[in-house]
Amino acid sequence: MNRIFLYIVSIVFLSTGVGMAQVIHVKSPDGKIDMALESGEKILWSVKHENTEVIAPSTISLTLGSGEVLGNNAKVISVKNSKVSNTFATPVYKKATVIDEYNQVVIKFKGGFGLILRAYNDGVAYRFFTSKKGQIIIESEEANFNFSKDYKAFVPYVRDLRENDMYTSAFEAMYTEIPLSKFVKDSLAISPLLVDLENGKKAAIIEADLEDYPGMFLTRNNQTQQGLKGAFAHYPKEERLGGFNNMNYMVVKREPYMAKTSGTRNFPWRAIIISESDKDLLNNDMVQKLSAPSQIADVSWIKPGKVAWDWWNDWSISKVDFKAGINTETYKYYIDFAAENHIEYVVLDEGWSEENNMLEISPGMDIEEIISYANQKNVGIILWATWYAINQDLDNTFSHYSKLGVKGFKIDFLDRDDQKMVKSVYDISKKAASYKLLIDFHGIYKPTGIQRTYPNVVNFEGVKGLENVKWTPNDDMPYYATCIPFIRMLAGPMDYTPGAMRNATRADFRPSNSMPMSQGTRCHQLGMYIIYEAPLQMMADSPTAYMKEQESTTFISRIPTTFDETVALDGKVGEYVALARRKDEKWFVGGLTNWSAREISIDLSFLGEGTYLAEIFKDGVNADKDPTDYKREIIKVVSTDKPVISMANGGGFAIIIRPEK
Repeated sequence: MNRIFLYIVSIVFLSTGVGMAQVIHVKSPDGKIDMALESGEKILWSVKHENTEVIAPSTISLTLGSGEVLGNNAKVISVKNSKVSNTFATPVYKKATVIDEYNQVVIKFKGGFGLILRAYNDGVAYRFFTSKKGQIIIESEEANFNFSKDYKAFVPYVRDLRENDMYTSAFEAMYTEIPLSKFVKDSLAISPLLVDLENGKKAAIIEADLEDYPGMFLTRNNQTQQGLKGAFAHYPKEERLGGFNNMNYMVVKREPYMAKTSGTRNFPWRAIIISESDKDLLNNDMVQKLSAPSQIADVSWIKPGKVAWDWWNDWSISKVDFKAGINTETYKYYIDFAAENHIEYVVLDEGWSEENNMLEISPGMDIEEIISYANQKNVGIILWATWYAINQDLDNTFSHYSKLGVKGFKIDFLDRDDQKMVKSVYDISKKAASYKLLIDFHGIYKPTGIQRTYPNVVNFEGVKGLENVKWTPNDDMPYYATCIPFIRMLAGPMDYTPGAMRNATRADFRPSNSMPMSQGTRCHQLGMYIIYEAPLQMMADSPTAYMKEQESTTFISRIPTTFDETVALDGKVGEYVALARRKDEKWFVGGLTNWSAREISIDLSFLGEGTYLAEIFKDGVNADKDPTDYKREIIKVVSTDKPVISMANGGGFAIIIRPEK
């Protein structure tokens, strides 16, 4: 073994009751993280960060349909180690390039399978691979995440089951802070899931490069009482229309196996992101690093941007001479608003066509006229569709509407991540790319890397976004807003759909369908446009509301949706968050707080030399009573400044900084 690799991997032989077990270690480039794999009677993995045991020895395996368990009495036949240090471009992301540096070990076992282990400075990952002939059936996967202490976890329980299938949901969940031992038995949680390792350290369980395989839920590991394990939907055997307005394709029966797949393949990554402080979670690239590179050679046609959205505001426009609703006149109004405010897209949400037949246009809608009018105004049109409807005739639908000039589709009501649905997501993304169409997936599992593989996938839901405030008065949204940048956003972009212009205190908030409001201040909403990653970012309120608040609208319109650089500034999960993002020569700084008012000092050391002008939107002195109250000011700043900004209850701030000259 070359001396350069001595710190990367070491192999130890241990005597067991069965025979000799091998322990293979791989360390992170900075030496702080040590990932160990023990192969003997079972395969066990464990992780340490300096003196902290992150993952206690935990069993991993794959069980095939034949009954063979890949992991029992595994015999190592080769170990190959390597060191990687490079960068790759990310054209539709929070930064222009990602540093990809890790140490890797590839272990082959007798029986045509193996494991790939990677150690990064910010976490670890492993994945199985197989080299068997023909197809294989995966009956089950054992993915355990045991902890040595009863740590506190931020648990996103699945609460919105669709009918009787526990694996069908919208993947939208608030966080419950509980000790691992209090994880509710026989319940499911969505990943990423965050565990507080104490002393500032955190560990997030996540998966990546999910393709042609079911996604991973998490459930309680009853053998340890302070551990979690993967849970996976089995392959659908029988399906039917159901769910909300019959827009879901419900699983009635499932097969006794998870997946039927190629015998020679790599399986998804199981990863642990490790942070030494909460703010480190705000600028993590683990999913990007673990995902397959782009399959689109020319990405120049992929145009991120903001979207004027109709559904959340219930088409509520006023002071016009036509009846507002799902009709041509209303959408021309939205297009005019978008053009006047430099908003790149308008989405036609539910109702523009028959729900299960996208070629049957609703009365009052002249779709060709709308698209033609939008093209004249340099505004792109995005069409909403259910997964079931668009999947009936994918090629013809994409062909028809791309020829009319549609720029993309918002596809909703997938609500599953079994193998069939995951494969469909990849098929749709690939097919859309061939027609140069953008895709925004709604009612879907969290992103797992397809956004790198197919960068025309410009957003995902998988988040309990602003739409939920139309009907759920008891959810604590400012708390949630200060959790998801540290947890859900680890997986990738999220279509939270911010932008409410009617803002309410905790006491005054109430659900409303046609005149919806948000919890927290105006600047809380503005800050989301900088904090939340969303290459295709919605503007949820109505054109009428935005025109009444033109100063806020103009400010939002100037915030990009992809960036060249991201700097995490400060934050604590569930309490507050602050970060800065750069696009060209301008910096965009945002912050959010929960229902606790607080002051935060903004370290501007990320700025270059010279003097800058900072345009600041911050909570007004009376925002605790009137959350629409804000103050706009422009000040000169330099990189040594540390301005202090006060955030009201449920407050926030947003800043655009540009060179003075």
